[in-house]
Amino acid sequence: MTKICAPTCVVGWLSLLKPTSLELLLRCWSGSPLKAFAGDWSVWARDMQIAPDGGWRTWVFLGGRGAGKTRSGSEWVGRLARTGQARRIALIGPTFHDVREVMIEGTSGLRSALKARPTYEASRRRLVWPNGAVAHCFSAEDPESLRGPQFDAAWADELCAWSYADETMATLEHGLRLGQKPRLMVTTTPRPMSALKRLLGAPDTVMTRSTTWDNARNLAPGFIAALNERWSGSARHRQELLGDLMEDLEGALWKRSELELVRRAPEGMLDRVVVAVDPPASVGVNADTCGIIAAGACGEGFRRQATVLGDASVQGVAPHVWAERVAELARAVGADAIVAEANNGGEMVRAVLKAAAPEFLVRLVRASDGKRTRAEPIAALYAQGRVAHAQVFGALEDEMCSFGATDFKGSPDRVDALVWALTDLMFGGFQPRLTAL
Repeated sequence: MTKICAPTCVVGWLSLLKPTSLELLLRCWSGSPLKAFAGDWSVWARDMQIAPDGGWRTWVFLGGRGAGKTRSGSEWVGRLARTGQARRIALIGPTFHDVREVMIEGTSGLRSALKARPTYEASRRRLVWPNGAVAHCFSAEDPESLRGPQFDAAWADELCAWSYADETMATLEHGLRLGQKPRLMVTTTPRPMSALKRLLGAPDTVMTRSTTWDNARNLAPGFIAALNERWSGSARHRQELLGDLMEDLEGALWKRSELELVRRAPEGMLDRVVVAVDPPASVGVNADTCGIIAAGACGEGFRRQATVLGDASVQGVAPHVWAERVAELARAVGADAIVAEANNGGEMVRAVLKAAAPEFLVRLVRASDGKRTRAEPIAALYAQGRVAHAQVFGALEDEMCSFGATDFKGSPDRVDALVWALTDLMFGGFQPRLTAL
């Protein structure tokens, strides 16, 4: 439900002008018209920073660090107050310090970004506009302070950093009862917490999203480069920079916080390397992914350690194409063997792999247990710290962190290939009711 505004196109058009043409335009368009244009938020804001159309009650703006969330909140509140659409407004931040230093006095705050600067009355912890509109300040550290006051609008900033998010939101909702259409705006970098998920699941909630890169022109280049270098490809990267909600699902065998800790290089010379394949049963856009995972291991007994080395999984292609992907990965990692599930294809799987990679031993395995039963011993190896990832494997890790959850849908093709590879490396290729062909 993101609103697309024509004025945004004006900015895009201006950016295409040559410097000489832009200079000429600005000379002809000076004085009050130029001043009004330069100060018009609807012109310069990105689409996701403008309040969506429709009869929503809550607008949730998820964004990465520096994505322009605070400016959006300031402009939304300022417009409501300035036009008389809201007379009593609540400003809630993680602490009173955050409300004053970020939401009010910060670079993008209500007294810095707005043309009509409201007066801040520190003793009463409130902002007052010339037309009588008032914004009261509250800290999420004290949910009870919201019990009693009533509002026709509220801005909740950095909800996912609140100490008592559920309690504060529950109390605030009872106070949003003035006017014809009381509304709430939430600006936050997302985290998998119940208060946020409950808001996102409500039928009268709309959401917009912005990444850190979307606001790059207003940020120091070094800021983006440093964060990108530190978190590139990780779940933290997707949460803090892309504004994605990264959550652990109930019942899943792996958690993101655990996978963030397993990224490291192999701890010794690998004594065995395999590429495992989970072949799809069909071809085309609706076919399952062909899981292709490479891993290696070293050490003996309970000291044996495994490392996931590569993910070349591919979807929707013919058997000879995925077989070539397997061969390329096997050669790249110096594999000792290719392990392939035979449930879908049997000897056809062996034939296409031998045609693509004749120099490798191909071992077919057949599963008689369910996917979760086969995966549980592998999840236990992760819990014991005996499996590492040589790099970030985003698609694989997404699948791992949803596999086994009560509402998991789809086929865990990458996880299946991972399980076959680590079973071969860590259990000698044999487990109860798992046979080699």
